[in-house]
Amino acid sequence: MLELISEHASFGGVQRFYRHQAAAIGLPMRFSVFIPPAPKAPLPALFYLAGLTCTEETFAIKAGAQRVAAELGLMLIAPDTSPRGANIAGETDDWDFGAGAGFYVDATEAPWRSHYRMYSYLLELRALVVAELGADDARIGIFGHSMGGHGALMLALRNPALFRSVSAFAPIAAPMRCPWGEKAFAGYLGQDRSQWAAYDASALMETQHTPFPKGILIDQGLSDKFLATQLYPEVFEAACAKAAQPLTLRRHPGYDHGYYFIASLIEDHLRFHRSNLG
Repeated sequence: MLELISEHASFGGVQRFYRHQAAAIGLPMRFSVFIPPAPKAPLPALFYLAGLTCTEETFAIKAGAQRVAAELGLMLIAPDTSPRGANIAGETDDWDFGAGAGFYVDATEAPWRSHYRMYSYLLELRALVVAELGADDARIGIFGHSMGGHGALMLALRNPALFRSVSAFAPIAAPMRCPWGEKAFAGYLGQDRSQWAAYDASALMETQHTPFPKGILIDQGLSDKFLATQLYPEVFEAACAKAAQPLTLRRHPGYDHGYYFIASLIEDHLRFHRSNLG
């Protein structure tokens, strides 16, 4: 059952925030939804996965997406980035692991496996917005930023029948190779690196052939302080070449890792998805 926390008129539509009991998580979860004006359900919908330390509010407040989404008739859904209130010892000790840092995986290691099941939760939430909010089951895309870019690419590659289009801003594109990913995967999934590949977009792409014929869009700022050590877009680029996957990887001088970058390019991503979703 959805509990409406708040709603706000926005560009003729409505920005809402919901809470619900999530079966996959075993705890209440929050998410945001922008519903465009004069909706004619079912609506094409786009999931946005946020990065480390963010919540369900971050995208709605900072990205400036509602104006273009209203014009395009596009529903926008943004979940929280982890369970909250799991009361696991140490879950708030680090900004890049635990609360606010679920990495969109299903944890297999104790104590995280009881609640940190964000991969399954995203699939649960997708079904919920189709059933309860009028999203079109056949026209759903996914995109995200940083940790959320990793999540979007990974979710799409594992579920191409569920997510018809995918893009990302500055994604953690090869998490098995970077400190953020190694820390998260070891903590949530254990030390067996063979189990990590199921959540690594570059590793997943190497096993496929043209999973998204209409292309994938990635934007990366060249003044991003995390580019050299955490993101590795060139690894994903090489995997796409091997998989014959069309990829538009745009590199932007002067832009960093934050939401000024995202807000500058959000319109391109919304139009990319709207075109692909039909």
